[in-house]
Amino acid sequence: MFPVKVENLSYAYGTRRALADVTFNISQGEVFGFLGPNGSGKTTLFKILSTLISADPAAVNILGYELGSGSQDIRQYLGVVFQHPSLDLKLTVTENLRHHGHLYGLQGKTLKRRIQEVLDQFELRDRASECVETLSGGLQRRVELAKATLHKPKLLLLDEPSTGLDPGARRNLRTYLADLRETTVVLTTHILDDAEACNRVGILNEGQLVAVGTPDELKRQVSGDIVIVDSPAPEQLAPKISQQFGYVVASIEGTLRIECQSGHEFVRDVVAAFPTEIRSVRFAKPTLEDVFIKLTGRHFEEDHASQKPY
Repeated sequence: MFPVKVENLSYAYGTRRALADVTFNISQGEVFGFLGPNGSGKTTLFKILSTLISADPAAVNILGYELGSGSQDIRQYLGVVFQHPSLDLKLTVTENLRHHGHLYGLQGKTLKRRIQEVLDQFELRDRASECVETLSGGLQRRVELAKATLHKPKLLLLDEPSTGLDPGARRNLRTYLADLRETTVVLTTHILDDAEACNRVGILNEGQLVAVGTPDELKRQVSGDIVIVDSPAPEQLAPKISQQFGYVVASIEGTLRIECQSGHEFVRDVVAAFPTEIRSVRFAKPTLEDVFIKLTGRHFEEDHASQKPY
């Protein structure tokens, strides 16, 4: 049995489609990340999986329960970390954990033991008596994780968990998640490094799940190296490069993008062939952003400010 099984899930806000026929399974103990820019459907999917909004019950099965009639049963097995902190800033770390434990029926020696265990697990023992408002963003995120895992959830849901954290805190967060071997972890993110650290990744674009696989499997969809050419006249240069070298040249937001073998040699050759028509050129190995560009035809960080964060 898959802890999370979704088949042909669609969801709309009025006439605006947020999700369209999304299908995926998540295995026990897996760290699964949904990668996508604003407006891709990540937030809606997170709300559905965390039972905050209703969807077609037949389309979503969580821990053996159908969404809807089984939502109350599902919630006792969930741990949820929202993008925005849900801690009481005026209480200490231990007080936050104690009150959260009470919500899940933990008390007495059992609760005390679990608090000590998560304090150790997330390296918070020396901060246990400090008010949360005095802690850094990274430490507060650790407290959020400690709180969400206090009752030993079977499924941990994280919405943009590393947003606002410095690089060191992000690395620590990935380490903590990798250590939660008995818990299935599902996270949403727009940060490529977070997605790279997942066992598998689902790429969302405008409500559609356009690809699912391990980071390496997804990057193998891109052939060879990625070469980016900056030209004052990209539309005129693109067919010339294609004709001379035989590569498919994509023009994306004013730059030319070419997938090729031996990128360092191609960089030398293309500059030699068109020295006056190229401002700059660079190449690199494929990333998940390159996979997104290949599948959608646009840059991952493209501005979606005019869209709602679905």
